[in-house]
Amino acid sequence: MSMAVVGMIAGMALGFAGYFGGFGAFLLVAALGAVGFVVGRFLEGDMEFGDFFRPRERRR
Repeated sequence: MSMAVVGMIAGMALGFAGYFGGFGAFLLVAALGAVGFVVGRFLEGDMEFGDFFRPRERRR
C-alpha cells in the first residue's frame, strides 16, 4: 500500500473522529496513530529503543 493511501486513510479516520467525537476524540486518534507508527517502526526494525535517548551527532 502506498504512503499516499495510508495518509488518506489516516486523514479520514481523524476526520471521522473529529466530526463524531469532537476535538478530544480527534486528539486521541492522532496520539494513538503516532504511537502505532512508532511501534510499527520498531517491529520493522527501522528504529531502536536507544534512538530516543542517544544525542544526535552534529554533522557539518
